[in-house]
Amino acid sequence: MKGIISVQSHVVYGHAGNSSAVFPLQRMGFEVWPVHTVQFSNHTQYAQGWTGQCFPADAISDLVKGIDAIGQLQQCQAIVSGYLGDAAQATSLIAAIDMVKQVNPKAIYVCDPVMGDPDKGCILAEGISEYLVEHVMPKADVIVPNQFELSRFVGMELTTLNEAIKACQKALTKGPKVVLVKHLHSLSKQQFCMMMADSSGCYLVKRPNLEFDKAPVGVGDLISALFTGGLLKGWPPIMALEHANNASFGVLEATRQCGEWELQTVFAQDQLSEPRHSFAASKVA
Repeated sequence: MKGIISVQSHVVYGHAGNSSAVFPLQRMGFEVWPVHTVQFSNHTQYAQGWTGQCFPADAISDLVKGIDAIGQLQQCQAIVSGYLGDAAQATSLIAAIDMVKQVNPKAIYVCDPVMGDPDKGCILAEGISEYLVEHVMPKADVIVPNQFELSRFVGMELTTLNEAIKACQKALTKGPKVVLVKHLHSLSKQQFCMMMADSSGCYLVKRPNLEFDKAPVGVGDLISALFTGGLLKGWPPIMALEHANNASFGVLEATRQCGEWELQTVFAQDQLSEPRHSFAASKVA
């Protein structure tokens, strides 16, 4: 019974962090072992605020040690990370990654490098972004940044297709073997663009950019989970890219049809395994 350790935030109500990532991976047929970095009542973009807490930093490595103690860490085929509550948790995350890799060298590490973005209401504790760039992202087999996070990692601005290609190619020289940019917002306002790069080249996939009164939260966590699931199924990265794009679009389409801004992941769960839409990726470099 192989599993995926998912180290992310958790919300009691709604879908963000592990609350957005765990069910899609389960629906794709995987056992998921969630490790929560924080637990909030709801995501942080509610005007009424939220309640909850950040867990102690060493909880991450301690929980992974516990899995190892019962002889199950060898069954871990991937560790995925997302939102971290403080910089100390990043150190504990690295210790957990090292434990997993020592027991199962074939396990992959997928890093969704969530960084502070005041425009989106995402505020991180001091030092997390710098630690992600300098220590965590270079350890990853796969990184799943947005445009802003990729720009921080490679130290260059991304405003054009050529710049995005060069940024992905530079990222591949810094440690990761696969890069998925889960939203290249500067390329188009009418279309939602994602780019994937690996040793075979760079690929771009587009789909309609759906308008919401209030933008749903947790879409990036959903995309990262879907892409990870595709890779672990043994799909070529381009196939995993297309599936992540098509399935996430199906969930968003259902969410808008319901008049909601919390992702309707359970309602639209059939889209996770058999997406209604099929947007093809094209090779751009």
